[in-house]
Amino acid sequence: MRVAIAGATGYTGLELMRILSAHPHITISALTSETYAGREFAHVYPGYLKRELPRLEPLVPEKIAAKADIVFTALPHKEAMRVVPALLKHGSRVIDLSADFRFKSQKTYERWYQEHSAPSLLGRAVYGLPELYRAAIKKAKLVANPGCYPTSIVLPLAPLLRKNMITLSSIIADSKSGVSGAGRSAKTASLFCEVSETFKAYGVFEHRHQPEIEEQLSALSGSQVKIAFSPHLLPMSRGMLSTIYARLKTNARPQDIQDVLDNFFKKEPFVRIHPQGSLPHTAGVRGTNFCDIGFRLQDKQLVLISCIDNLVKGASGQAVQNMNIMLGMPETTALDMAPLYP
Repeated sequence: MRVAIAGATGYTGLELMRILSAHPHITISALTSETYAGREFAHVYPGYLKRELPRLEPLVPEKIAAKADIVFTALPHKEAMRVVPALLKHGSRVIDLSADFRFKSQKTYERWYQEHSAPSLLGRAVYGLPELYRAAIKKAKLVANPGCYPTSIVLPLAPLLRKNMITLSSIIADSKSGVSGAGRSAKTASLFCEVSETFKAYGVFEHRHQPEIEEQLSALSGSQVKIAFSPHLLPMSRGMLSTIYARLKTNARPQDIQDVLDNFFKKEPFVRIHPQGSLPHTAGVRGTNFCDIGFRLQDKQLVLISCIDNLVKGASGQAVQNMNIMLGMPETTALDMAPLYP
């Protein structure tokens, strides 16, 4: 199966390269980069020396579609919507890692991002969270890969919302991400001296992932959900930990919560529920496609803790998981890696 990566030299594109290089059933047939077009990939990333890879080229949709059955678009927001319609028109299936097709509501997208140039595709795109939308992903032509914060927040809440166990107005999500979540482009806020030995909140009530989280939680609960969301930047390259607070509607035992989580995710290859007394940490998922979840319960106050690698389950690994589903392959293909620890 022929696969192309549009935007191959950014962090998510590079992570796609790392994972797909170990995939036994695909061939990387095209790589695009506007910055490095014409150069060998290994000249940009010497870690890929002695690998046979196509030369980097500009993104011309019809040319890329002619070379690839599936195209990963690891592009900035707004760039993806410019090229995805042409890729689909020329016969490629697309997995988009930007936010351009994650929303069903055009109005919501345009309020938080910018004017949408391909709104007709919003209703056709499938939200690429396999644990919730596997059947639709399998048939999809366009998959909108979820954001990293939404993945880390929606997954632990999903079983409890499906069971109608949570007071919807009580949800607070306090999340921390490694610096790679900001992307590879040069920004003052991402410089070493700006992030080393410090810890800060940013985008409180203003982060673009908040409406994405709320749209998904609302779909799960059947009612409108508004949350308090506080993202933070950690002085490490990758990793994400979300602490989620919620009130239960009725009293429950810790074992009741354990059973709900265990039963919901028991067949999911990439969600691991910690036993009572154990809480996840970012080192346990570094470099993997796992989402690890733990919890504590005191009276009706529930605290959920989830950990993912923001570049893997939060981006490129989940994209490859979606590709495997679309192609009818085992979901774990090329993704069954152990964490990089220490």
